[in-house]
Amino acid sequence: MLALVACEDDVKDTAVKEKVEKVAPEPIEKKFGFVLNDFEVVKGVVESGDSFGYLLDQQGVDRGKIYEISQKVKDTFNPARITAGKKYMILKAKDSAKTPQYFVYQNDKINYTVVGIGDSISAVKKKRPVSVKRRKISGVIASSLSEAVQEQGLSNLVMYRLSDIYQWSIDFFKLQKGDQFKMIYSEKYIDDTIFAGIENVEAAVFKHGDRPFYAFEYEIDSITGKSSFYDEEAKALQSFFLKAPLNYSRISSRYTKRRFHPVQKRWKAHLGTDYAAATGTPIVSTADGRVIASSYTSGNGNYVKVKHNDKYTTQYLHMSKRNVKNGARVKQGDVIGYVGSTGLATGPHVCYRFWVHGKQVDPYRQNLPTAKKLAANEKENYFAAIKDLRKTLDDIPYKEM
Repeated sequence: MLALVACEDDVKDTAVKEKVEKVAPEPIEKKFGFVLNDFEVVKGVVESGDSFGYLLDQQGVDRGKIYEISQKVKDTFNPARITAGKKYMILKAKDSAKTPQYFVYQNDKINYTVVGIGDSISAVKKKRPVSVKRRKISGVIASSLSEAVQEQGLSNLVMYRLSDIYQWSIDFFKLQKGDQFKMIYSEKYIDDTIFAGIENVEAAVFKHGDRPFYAFEYEIDSITGKSSFYDEEAKALQSFFLKAPLNYSRISSRYTKRRFHPVQKRWKAHLGTDYAAATGTPIVSTADGRVIASSYTSGNGNYVKVKHNDKYTTQYLHMSKRNVKNGARVKQGDVIGYVGSTGLATGPHVCYRFWVHGKQVDPYRQNLPTAKKLAANEKENYFAAIKDLRKTLDDIPYKEM
């Protein structure tokens, strides 16, 4: 009797297991508007030398069909312009022939193109669903801004945005241990999970040397949507000049009337500021202007000189490569060359020189002009716009050491 019950239990257990196994659904994978479970999926990355035709040929599409596809879709999707490093996906029918039906080309994280390569040939540009999430963060400097950002588990884009916002008012080569920052910004996410960059920065405050530097984004042109950053007193953060001609390096030698030259081995004036950085680091013009020299000398190496107006001129020495020609107009932030060690240089750096009315001076001792001032009648609107935002920013606790 007991044996019979035991056998019956075994039969029941087996039946339950089989039922569970049959009920367990296959996870549904959706991407680019397709249910991938319905296809045989080939995923890949375009390699150097790959062509659209080659990729389709590898999946059994004959050359006549490839030519037909290329001609019909070229106005929307140019097959000749697929780029090495871009991801793609080929969806094939689940039939005995495994006929290719769609080619999905990922232009970037958000934009993609679906090319119908089956019986119906077509090409449609699409975007993956993007959501925006607002964040409020704070950080403290222990050694550098990049380390402070990494310790918070934040994207390096936060560091770049802060440096962009404060590049005219804070010298990031002189950050101090204990400096603090807070920021309100929005991040973009693809399918609510994949980080796709920073949408915008609403407000920030950077406490440097116990002085808070506020920054609020404010639209200055309702037609173009152009905006700029202003402080708590409605003063523009943007200056006529950037603080430095490149990002994230170190000052290896400052402007001085007496320095021992490392190559010439003698004491002489050094009328520039040296920024040490890796070879190939982009060098930017610190203000709008016109290139009045793009040349080479045995002392300066490859150099560029920019005249900004009748008062100010800057020069950038020892470049590995120049990126502008004599007479070219440049905007603040334009790349004019790359760090090198040409001329009288012991290592890769840029020597940044600054003239005021034809006299070389130390740029760090100049009271340089600002730009983009708000009109008097616009300030009232500005103060009203930032009132609640500033309270929200101030309510975020500073992160301590």
